[in-house]
Amino acid sequence: MDLAPQDVRRRMEETLRTNASRPLFTGVAVEAPEVLPHVYSSSSMMQGGSLSQFGSKYVLPVGHTRHNYEEYEEVILPPSRVIPPRQSERLILVNELDELTRGSFPGYSSLNRMQSIIYPTAYESNENILGKTDIAMLTILRVLNQHRSPISPSSPLHASIDRNAFQIIYVAPMKALASEIVRKLGKRLKNGNSLRYMHHLLTFYVGDMQLTKSEIAETQVIVTTPEKWDVVTRKPTGEGELASKLKLLIIDEVHLLNEERGAVIETIVARTLRQVESSQSVIRIVGLSATLPNYLDVADFLNVSRYKGLFFFDSSFRPVPLEQHFIGVRGKPGSVRSKTNLDRVTYEKVSDLVRQGHQVMVFVHARKETVKAAQALKDAATMDGTLEDYNCEEHPQWTFFRRSIGDSRNKEMKQLFNLGFGIHHAGMLRSDRNMMERMFEARAIKVLCCTSTLAWGVNLPAHAVVIKGTQLYDSAKGSFVDLSVLDVLQVFGRAGRPGFETSGEGYICTTEDKLVHYLDAVTSQVRRFISGIENALNAEIALGTVTNADEGVRWLGYTYLYVRMRKNPFLYGQFLEPCMSWGEVAEDPFLGQKRSSLVMTAARRLASAGMINLTEKTGAFSITDLGRIAARYYIRYASIEVFNKEFKPKMTEADALSMLSMSTEFDQIQVRESEVKELELLMKKVPCAVRGGTDTSQGKVNILLQSCISRFPVEDFALVSDAAYAAQNGGRISRALLDIAISRKWASVAKVFMGITKAIEKRLWPFDEPLRQFDLKAEIIYGLENSREEYSPAELASMTPVELGKLVRLNEGHGKALWNAARQFPTVTMTSSLRPLGSNVLKIVVSVTRDFDWSTKVHGSGEPFWLWVEDHEGVEILQFAHLLLRESTNSLDVNFVVSIPTDTPPPYFTVRFVSDRWMGAEDELHVSLDGLVMPAPSHSHTRRLDLPFLPRSSLCLPVLEDLYSARLHDFNAIQTQVFWSLINTSMNVLVSAPVSSGKSLMGHLAIWTTLLRRPRSLVLFVVPNRTLATQSLFDFRVISNALDVTVKMSSGEGLFSPCRTSTIRVVTPSELLEAVDQLCDNLEQLDATYELSISLLRHTTQNNPTRYIGLSASLNDPTDIASWLGVDPMALHSFRPTDRDQSLTIMYQTFTIPHSAALFKSMSKPAYMAITSVPSHESAIIFVPSRSHCRTVAQELITQCALNTEIERGFLPQSVPPLYVEDYSARLQDLTLVDFVTRGVGIFHSGMSKVDRNLILELFAEGVVRVLLAPRDACWQLPVRAGAVVVMGTQYMHFEGDGSGPQLRDYSLVDVVQMQSRAVRHDSPGHFFLFCQAETRDTFSKFLAEGLPLESELLDSSGFEKWYKERRGDGSIRNKQDAVQALSFTLLARRLVSNPVYYDMEVGSQHEVLSRIVDRLEEPIL
Repeated sequence: MDLAPQDVRRRMEETLRTNASRPLFTGVAVEAPEVLPHVYSSSSMMQGGSLSQFGSKYVLPVGHTRHNYEEYEEVILPPSRVIPPRQSERLILVNELDELTRGSFPGYSSLNRMQSIIYPTAYESNENILGKTDIAMLTILRVLNQHRSPISPSSPLHASIDRNAFQIIYVAPMKALASEIVRKLGKRLKNGNSLRYMHHLLTFYVGDMQLTKSEIAETQVIVTTPEKWDVVTRKPTGEGELASKLKLLIIDEVHLLNEERGAVIETIVARTLRQVESSQSVIRIVGLSATLPNYLDVADFLNVSRYKGLFFFDSSFRPVPLEQHFIGVRGKPGSVRSKTNLDRVTYEKVSDLVRQGHQVMVFVHARKETVKAAQALKDAATMDGTLEDYNCEEHPQWTFFRRSIGDSRNKEMKQLFNLGFGIHHAGMLRSDRNMMERMFEARAIKVLCCTSTLAWGVNLPAHAVVIKGTQLYDSAKGSFVDLSVLDVLQVFGRAGRPGFETSGEGYICTTEDKLVHYLDAVTSQVRRFISGIENALNAEIALGTVTNADEGVRWLGYTYLYVRMRKNPFLYGQFLEPCMSWGEVAEDPFLGQKRSSLVMTAARRLASAGMINLTEKTGAFSITDLGRIAARYYIRYASIEVFNKEFKPKMTEADALSMLSMSTEFDQIQVRESEVKELELLMKKVPCAVRGGTDTSQGKVNILLQSCISRFPVEDFALVSDAAYAAQNGGRISRALLDIAISRKWASVAKVFMGITKAIEKRLWPFDEPLRQFDLKAEIIYGLENSREEYSPAELASMTPVELGKLVRLNEGHGKALWNAARQFPTVTMTSSLRPLGSNVLKIVVSVTRDFDWSTKVHGSGEPFWLWVEDHEGVEILQFAHLLLRESTNSLDVNFVVSIPTDTPPPYFTVRFVSDRWMGAEDELHVSLDGLVMPAPSHSHTRRLDLPFLPRSSLCLPVLEDLYSARLHDFNAIQTQVFWSLINTSMNVLVSAPVSSGKSLMGHLAIWTTLLRRPRSLVLFVVPNRTLATQSLFDFRVISNALDVTVKMSSGEGLFSPCRTSTIRVVTPSELLEAVDQLCDNLEQLDATYELSISLLRHTTQNNPTRYIGLSASLNDPTDIASWLGVDPMALHSFRPTDRDQSLTIMYQTFTIPHSAALFKSMSKPAYMAITSVPSHESAIIFVPSRSHCRTVAQELITQCALNTEIERGFLPQSVPPLYVEDYSARLQDLTLVDFVTRGVGIFHSGMSKVDRNLILELFAEGVVRVLLAPRDACWQLPVRAGAVVVMGTQYMHFEGDGSGPQLRDYSLVDVVQMQSRAVRHDSPGHFFLFCQAETRDTFSKFLAEGLPLESELLDSSGFEKWYKERRGDGSIRNKQDAVQALSFTLLARRLVSNPVYYDMEVGSQHEVLSRIVDRLEEPIL
């Protein structure tokens, strides 16, 4: 370059002219990189931490070196340089911490640098966090601190913590890691003086462990695996209630999103985020991970604030800097050359390290390989002449260790120790493993060859770790797979000895073709969720969190898939049809259409498999029994498709095992040539035929399952792993198939799968000795199995210990042990009685009596069992129940309602008892139908005629017409049809009509017309209870003053005193003695007292002119009621429920969840959907079992409303101003109701003050309160109606006064009909929603459509027997003839003839059957 002044000047002028000609604005703006406050990285390229849009790889860090050798290629990544502290950083001193936190860091003067950086966010806020493992303890302490209450200074700290208010879940990827976490956290809590009590609160909760409800309640910190937590949160009962108290969810190793199990982590995080939204609760999510390249994406997925909760620390924060060596050996994978090169490079690296004076851990992937690897190193060192480098005899404790190892029986371990080598794997004795760990820690061993269990379960560091090979056998896949990145990171974490060394080295020796894979593993993140979307969507639909396509789209927005799809729509677009274009992405940046496409495609697949119901027009989803079972048991959608093809109503054990083996959960298990011989030998010994033999994976699974049940030994080590996997999953899948069979009501195949399920779980065939399930000595079982005759446990229990000792050819002591086991074996005694409820409906009452000795150690808190009624062919289950026997339970009565064909009734039914847990604990009872006499079909129903409606003027009583002018214009169809009989005749009348059809009004008009036409008459209005009496009194008084009629509530005294004016006396059955004129209301509630009082009245007034009018809801057979009341057939008006004038839609929704808080939580969303299915100006009434349910259900409904409308007004109409509501709310005496009322929800029950009840009803009538919740028993007190009535559950807990504990009872049909009446309105249509258990739906639907059954309850009443004894004592009944004469006035007398089987009577005339009843009543007297 010319440096002359003129040339320099010329170049400068050219540069200035060029710059001057450039535009000031280029039109291209480059965003400055985002600077995040808590990202600590020694490499500037990591800032931003997001994957590129089109790629998934990063370049290797600066300073790496690559070496090529003949045997291998090596890439060395240098240790990260330490990042100097920032000016704002300082170490937090332990004495600055509060008492709670300080106690968890005993022996520390300050937190370390990473803990000090994270502490303000982790402990002083509720921010979601993504960071390192160190923060877990701080976030746990944060939860404890939030649930403390003030205590006196002298009280221990732990007394201030409300242990019942929270639960913490720690999700760890592996059981081994979970065990280490339990140990670490427990140790930390135990060491802290102030928290010493807390260490016992930790529970190790994994897939093979179940917790009882009491254990769940007593446990605050639970460590579990992702799969188990997914299963738990899928269950709305039992364990699923864990999620309701969840305050902190810690997910360890969140970088597993890159692994196959990533879909599970994604599912549980999305479910938790939705729970936070739906419950409006605070659930903190903490993600723990090794170094993540795309930490921003993961932070977005976990809902972590980038500026508050995101903490990124690269490897420079390791206590000991780590140098990483990635080695790819030459040669085809699996070839001799590749193996030789692997051995050689392993020896070279280990030898160099040992020569430098370092200890080395060599990790292999099979137990046998530990010895082989050590021998290979020893042989190579011998040939190389360097064996002396490994010798540790100069160690001061070598002689001591040599003496200790002499006690071991492990010859290989002894021989290798002399040369400086050690071995360690899970198959060794615990004492030998402990010895190896102590020797290596003391540096008495130079090289330790071990499996990865050492890296996971034991904190034993070394200067260097070498991973020899990356192929390991995975029993879940049935083949060799690559070592996971998680394992590599865990092993590398053992490199470096903090406090002793300043560096560590990690070596991974793999094949040449896998070298790039492991180099990229820490930087690439690929989504796995799409492949499992059907299973995840089904689980959410089963939970009720996704009920339509829109909700499915929102749910998908919580997943990591969505985060990555938005970052890279074109890469993920390959999974969608059609692929996305630039235009589509620009128009739909939030990918709503593509998410909808994914959801609908998955939903259609689920619907085609019968797992959900899909309405294409509206995009609505609802779960089926099949889908619910799949979600509960973690069954894949693909497996359900297989079962749909193979499942048949009749299957043998061989067929069932064959179908079970076809499950896609076993697809990974493949047949290997080396196993065929052993499989063939096993196949010859197993009891069931194997379809497919040893040539297919299904056949292999079948053989392994049967071998496991038969307890046949398996030799091949890979086959052992496959057998364990098959057994572990076989029990779960067979349970699912059992539930499917029961849900389809297939009796034969249900019994088969019940046997197979217990066979896999107990490893016992149904034909084996059932007492093997007890911990009895082998000689006892041998003697029992080789006795001359076979005895059932019940037969053995009936013998004496001496007899049993002789039976098994042993002494009395052995006989006593056998006798105890036989007495504790679950057996029951069953009896049945038949109760016909109509011409084609039969109730079978089954009494199950416990017949075994209870042992808490053997039976736990309860013994679950199935009880079902099947047809005589054993093909169909007619009704079933899943029950629980407890120690306090002596007997259970179970009612089954079945239909009987009127043309060809079956000869018998079979009642089957099957224990859910015990093999051989089952029984059956044949219920013979021979001689069964069913009631004749009723022909007494009145056809509703198409008559012109009568006007009000038809009463021909102007004063009455004027009084009813505001309430009545024309009579409806049913009122018109009964008008003549009730108003214009003096006949006894029975009106049986649908609820709210106007029959009570007609009864009142009949009373008024009687009193107006016959002054100074007395009318007794009989109602079944005091509540209805009070309500009737109010109704009468509205009219009585204008007619100069006296209305009184009768207490019994003076009921028949003369009256100066026309009088109505309202009376309950217990207060009724005799009457002159009689009207009986609500006869459908006829109980023993009601029947007895009316019967006595009929008997007393038989010679007096007394008119009886009976009013009742629709009955399925009113003939005998009419005869009892002396009603002429012309005056019997019996209408069916479907004859009502008003429009009423009845909808049923069934649930299989037992009665629990979880049941009502799962019902809350369907209830909300029912409320919103009617127009927005319409109101709704929700009936729940008890008062305590009112508030919880109200809160759930308000939450559902907030989720769906995204406003805080709840159900409060937009037209209602807040100030208006506040004025009303200020008048409430119970201030806890204010929050509900201001959101349009009211509560009504008798426990509230009268002022509050009336105020709530007033607000409901004005439309301010749109949703009204009431307990079951309030249905008779509630004076209002609504456009929608929802009955949430048809069971309630009944508490006996004898202290026997709560009993679960079903709603009476009468109560349900009364609840239904609240939805019947005269001016607009009504909607009635009945949420009930699946097995009771048919019963409710039948009687709600055909009318209520009504039978006499006299024989079951102690009051009836007491009355009879009193009448015999006072001489009112002198002899048998008097008794028969008195009883002839009862409804019982007529029903004994019409339906004798119901009362356990033989067919006969009225006089004959009553004579038998009198004989029964006389027995106690005589």
